[in-house]
Amino acid sequence: MSVVEVEEAYRAVRREVGKVVVGQEELIEAVFVALLAEGHVLIEGPPGLGKTLLATTISRVLKCRYSRIQFTPDLMPSDVTGHSVYNLQERRFHFSEGPVFANLLLADEINRAPAKTQASLLEAMQECQVTVDGQTMPLPRPFITLATQNPIEQEGTYPLPEAQLDRFLFKMLVTYPTFAQEAGILNAYNEGRDPRRIHTSDVQSVLDDEGILRLQASVREIVVEPSIIDYIVRIVTATREHPAIEIGASPRSSVGLLVASRALAACLGRTFVVPDDIKQLVPWILRHRIRLEPEAEIEGSTIEVVLGDLLETTEAPKA
Repeated sequence: MSVVEVEEAYRAVRREVGKVVVGQEELIEAVFVALLAEGHVLIEGPPGLGKTLLATTISRVLKCRYSRIQFTPDLMPSDVTGHSVYNLQERRFHFSEGPVFANLLLADEINRAPAKTQASLLEAMQECQVTVDGQTMPLPRPFITLATQNPIEQEGTYPLPEAQLDRFLFKMLVTYPTFAQEAGILNAYNEGRDPRRIHTSDVQSVLDDEGILRLQASVREIVVEPSIIDYIVRIVTATREHPAIEIGASPRSSVGLLVASRALAACLGRTFVVPDDIKQLVPWILRHRIRLEPEAEIEGSTIEVVLGDLLETTEAPKA
């Protein structure tokens, strides 16, 4: 499968998702890039901005196995991974698969479950497998987790630990729609097009699981020049030396920038990565992997500002 086919698939997915989701172009792009890069996406934003709707719509556009888990304080790890059930007739245990056995998993409001339940996804997200009662079982391929969380409400929530955050390739921030976009949402409702009834919409499936695997294989052929690799390493290294950053990014961030830049380049119809690909991906990949010094936060600095400063001061390779 060629880069042209990757670009055509990307445009088709954006077109079909856009029939239901108004705006959020950056988020749609990020989810598709993460899918091709075999990564996972944490989507953060206030309630009512269409985070769950986006995941549901993408599951319809991608004709593959979809599961949704509503994370709650009483959710147990076995509710995610599955559990062994004793069969009286056969006198032995059978494994009953949990919702994590899917191609696209929506972990809705992931920060509402305690750390023990959140940790049930660690092995699945990193190694694409689940171990229960000493038995290891592979997950279907492709596999991507989309997790949502509300950053405003603190009651009954459990912050994601660093190890959990680091499993996400991207952290995307969902913002309020523009005036025109919100008017478009209201006009759709006024005309009887309720996005909650997605099964009645004209959204078409454009990719199945085999097609996604072929796209992923094509992305691995995208050329990354040594100068781009050097640029990635210099950016990530700078996060460990910046005076405003307490904890810098790990080598997993460097790998994330490499694999995601190949996917982004392919979506944009190129067979090679350019510095602008890296610059676009840096906030998506690093915003949840660095921690600011307390003094910097007191002075009003933010992660977005610091990452912008890093990109300004790290020289990009010449074309």
